Amino acid sequence: MTSHTEFGPKAAFTAMERGTAQDWALIDAHTTDLAAGQADRVLGWLEAMDGPSPYQVSRLEHSLQSATRAEADGAELEMIVAALVHDVGDEISPHNHSEVGAAIIRPYVSDRTHWIVKHHGLFQGYYWMHHYGQDRNERDRHHAHEWYDACVHFCAEWDQNCFDPSFVSAPLSYFEPLVRDVFARPPHNHV
Repeated sequence: MTSHTEFGPKAAFTAMERGTAQDWALIDAHTTDLAAGQADRVLGWLEAMDGPSPYQVSRLEHSLQSATRAEADGAELEMIVAALVHDVGDEISPHNHSEVGAAIIRPYVSDRTHWIVKHHGLFQGYYWMHHYGQDRNERDRHHAHEWYDACVHFCAEWDQNCFDPSFVSAPLSYFEPLVRDVFARPPHNHV
């Protein structure tokens, strides 16, 4: 079992219902410090994606191609970062990577950007699901959604075509300031 004594001051409660304002101020300060390191964690997950891959490029290179294409198309800052981190959930939970990636960026981006990242896995299915005997048009259950076309565009222009070993993408160091900018935004939701 890991010791928690090295941390310093601790909340006095053993059940949340017994927490005091002083306890929650201590916890809030810790959460703020932890959140300040979010960009470093995301960049670390991206670096971890630079390894063996079943694709012709590493998963990091796929992400770099996605962000490079988004920027070249004139996408806004948060969408460029979303394109960069859309698959970072692979490092945490491969079978629901879209939802994980979306949850990571949720407090820092618009509802539109969050929705696109959350649904990109399903929308990408258009390109491969039929090879598994599944309906490639499963994404069409969202056809009436206001951001359906934006997610189709994201997948068509900045995701499904980003496995090209001859494509020249910007390096991760180029995108680092953008990642830091987005994850330095005040979070707009806490849960």
